Amino acid sequence: MEVFKAYYHSPLGTMEIRSTNRGLISIKFVDEIDSNNPNEHILSCIHQLKEYFKGIRTSFTLELSLDLSKFQKKVLDSLFDIPYGTVKNYSALAKAIGQPGAVRAVAKAVGNNPLAIVIPCHRVIGKNGELRGYAWGKWRKEELLKHEC
Repeated sequence: MEVFKAYYHSPLGTMEIRSTNRGLISIKFVDEIDSNNPNEHILSCIHQLKEYFKGIRTSFTLELSLDLSKFQKKVLDSLFDIPYGTVKNYSALAKAIGQPGAVRAVAKAVGNNPLAIVIPCHRVIGKNGELRGYAWGKWRKEELLKHEC
């Protein structure tokens, strides 16, 4: 299956967006840029990311094509339930998916989110209210949360 790729220069750094013909497979912040070969899913993603950073968009309507375990899918799907401008802690997220004892597994699934910003893992914080890690830098997580408030 062919993989398409393009870059978006966001206010928080360059983002590499990858897609197949079925939908988006990854969005991540990168330091180096390669060649572009966007498809319609990537172009739609870039358009929606621009709207997000302008404060026009609070959620995304994109086709996704992710290869996830049932547990990862359950956790990442639950992130869409965290409203724009709010946060939820890992413990509450584990309870929300019906697995209150799986806080570490939930944190790992959140940390392995393949779609930065689109799947809003930046809205998950520590139980005491402090920011925990973010795969693309804790400073980006902080900026995203400021942007949404």
